[in-house]
Amino acid sequence: MVRLPSFSAALARPGPLPPSPVAVVVGASRGLGLLVCRELAARGCRVVGLARSEESLAEARERMRDWGYGLETYRADVTDVDGLGTALRRVTAEVGEIDVAVHVAGVIQVGPAESMTREHYRTCIDIMLWGPINLAFAVLPGMRARRRGRFGVVTSIGGKISVPHLLPYSTAKFGAVGFTEGLRAELHGSGVTATTIVPGLMRTGSHLAAQFTGDQAKEYAWFAPGACLPVVAMDAERAAGRIADGVLAGRGMVVLSPWAQAAVRVAGALPSMTGTMLGLGGRLLPRPPAGDPTASGTVDGRAARAMADAPWLERLTGRGDRAASRFGEQASSSRG
Repeated sequence: MVRLPSFSAALARPGPLPPSPVAVVVGASRGLGLLVCRELAARGCRVVGLARSEESLAEARERMRDWGYGLETYRADVTDVDGLGTALRRVTAEVGEIDVAVHVAGVIQVGPAESMTREHYRTCIDIMLWGPINLAFAVLPGMRARRRGRFGVVTSIGGKISVPHLLPYSTAKFGAVGFTEGLRAELHGSGVTATTIVPGLMRTGSHLAAQFTGDQAKEYAWFAPGACLPVVAMDAERAAGRIADGVLAGRGMVVLSPWAQAAVRVAGALPSMTGTMLGLGGRLLPRPPAGDPTASGTVDGRAARAMADAPWLERLTGRGDRAASRFGEQASSSRG
């Protein structure tokens, strides 16, 4: 006879964390990742930040000092399995056993499907799907052995609803949602939790770090205001606080804004209608260039804004520009 788990076992609680848990944030040098570091530190964690650039990590340490918190940093690329493993072993040896791990690193690529190449998809999937998988392989064995731990992945509303002109991004984010949700089920009863974090747009300055292809100026003109206006984009500091709370509490899913919650519900209840509406909206977005739609290449947000040469855009993106300055968002890449 198959024995079902007891009610108390079915509601198994996550293992309690130590008083000052060691929390690793991947993609920690700027933007949302840096803010998550701050919020975890404010909640008593010893925070370790990982990112690709030594220079940006030094800037992150300085910003954290200005905010009144310490930050240990290690250079690592989440797409480099060996390098990531080496960095995390150093963390364990020099700081302590890893109790919390949060994957924030990401890249946003904006443009029509015709202008996207395999390299766009490869980059997004390597960072935003393989990245969480690589991190999980590195930290979960130790967490399982200690029967405690928190694992969080920042996905996106784009991992629940595939928005036009963000196809490589949504492809990777859908995978990240599926991985993290499935991982939570696999970890049930182990004392370790996995939290799927689903933000909508946030004012981090991502419009300047995003990459644009196709008709780059027009793509920037529709994307940037949405990433900056308060009606649409959530305050990044508030989002980071909710992320820290959700991961530390071991919640299964954290959907960050009311409109993102509403969008997820509508898409779940009316998937065909949602797809039709997104398709109609997509027809209003810029068309790919004539001839070879990939010929224009890819530029970052600052370059795309210069191409647009529209002063009215700067008025709409003012809040996002200030956020970029405050949170260290750079123009070259959103990978952190």
